[in-house]
Amino acid sequence: MFIFAVCCIFWMPGMIAFDEGGDNYFTIYLNEAKIGATDSRDNIDEVMAQARRILAGDSTDLIYAKMDLEVEGKDVLFGVIDSHRTLLNRVTGVLVENSIQTLQKAYTVKVNEYSVNLSTSEEVIQLLDAALNKYDAEDEYSVSLALDPSRELHVLTAQINKKEEQEAEEKEVFWESGMEKYFEDIFKSMEPEVERAFEDFDYGMQAMEFAEKVEIVETFLMPEEISNLEQAIDDVTKDKEVNEIYEVVAGDTLSAIVEKTNIPMDKIIELNDAIKNEFSTLHIGQEIIITVPEPELSVVRTEQLYLEEAYDAEVIYIDNDEWYTTQEKTLQEPSTGFRKAVARITYRNDKEISKEVIKEEILMEAVPKIVERGTKIPPTFIKPISGGRLTSRYGRRTSPTRGASSNHKGIDWGIPRGSSVVASSGGTVTKAGWGGGYGYVVYIKHPGGAETRYAHLNKVLVSAGQTVKQGQRIALTGNTGVSTGPHLHFELRLNGTPVDPLAYMN
Repeated sequence: MFIFAVCCIFWMPGMIAFDEGGDNYFTIYLNEAKIGATDSRDNIDEVMAQARRILAGDSTDLIYAKMDLEVEGKDVLFGVIDSHRTLLNRVTGVLVENSIQTLQKAYTVKVNEYSVNLSTSEEVIQLLDAALNKYDAEDEYSVSLALDPSRELHVLTAQINKKEEQEAEEKEVFWESGMEKYFEDIFKSMEPEVERAFEDFDYGMQAMEFAEKVEIVETFLMPEEISNLEQAIDDVTKDKEVNEIYEVVAGDTLSAIVEKTNIPMDKIIELNDAIKNEFSTLHIGQEIIITVPEPELSVVRTEQLYLEEAYDAEVIYIDNDEWYTTQEKTLQEPSTGFRKAVARITYRNDKEISKEVIKEEILMEAVPKIVERGTKIPPTFIKPISGGRLTSRYGRRTSPTRGASSNHKGIDWGIPRGSSVVASSGGTVTKAGWGGGYGYVVYIKHPGGAETRYAHLNKVLVSAGQTVKQGQRIALTGNTGVSTGPHLHFELRLNGTPVDPLAYMN
């Protein structure tokens, strides 16, 4: 009895009594390591929760740790259990050993296809301020973050506020009642409008906003995924070449577009397959790809300015439905005027995109330019053969053989005999047969006074008076007439005058 009593005293703190009716002894395994035993599932949940809190500590970072928990329950008469502290220490030790990675709280800023990760919301504001400050020399505006009302998820967006107006609104809300503000607005609306003098206007920056949608999302990332703030500012604010579309308007020429956009002629030709050289014909409404230097995040700003400037009156166009759009005639030359003005000018970065004159005083009236222009779309011209090698260009040349012209009125492509020749544009065949030094030829008359000629043919497949469509086969190439070898001579004449076909072909 004495020995039994001593054993009970020694073992009782770690033993449980038999509880009939279910499992009363639980063995805990964490990540395949045996932790110990307890008599309650609630104890296990409490130990795991407390161990997770210890692992996280005071950090706001997100910690990933392997946590594969297994519990074996059974019904026993007597069993040895571990203390709460013992279980807690063992669980914490296993979690620390199995911590995979600490993820840092961060903010992902997305602008169109560009995104960058920053450590804090303060760094996000510094990044956006850097884009803004390039144009806010007086430091009148600030950036704040707010929930995006158009998004269901927790997404922030950037707001640009005028510091002065924000402070005034806060004071107004504090000092004025809603009724007082209501009557004040009514009285202001009843005041008669009086034309203001130039000195009465408020000059300077009127509004600023980001051109692109800015989205900011809170997230947890690996430390190496977070960008350096200085590098992020450099990426967002430095200019990069971006393709834009320029739509041709009446009076545009390639040289005029070069002057408007400040983009070199060869760059525009390189970007646009439809433009072969500086003489290519442009059509109203035609879309031309141009490149402009723009940062990832653009700023649109509106300034109100006092101007003393020379100005031009808007061009007056008189439409002529009998002319093609390539035809125009100046009926009155313009003359520049001079004025004083108040204008609201909107810029995208450094590029002026709109100008509204609010008040002006004309000191010298501008005389408008009056232009008569055609409205009909002119015919287009395509290459009349597939392949071939350009062997002789339009213009002055050394005669390739006796009897050949030294003033080449067309262009030559070297191509094997019997290759297909198609109509460069739709029209009516005016000649189909022998043409002296040209050998066998086909001449086609097109609307608007244009004519194409195809020479040195081997076989003619059309006849005079026949109407043909653009791309329709009209002949086979050859080496007839005064010729140095199998090739196609191709001419384009406008109102009887030969021109360089390469300048007009699409």
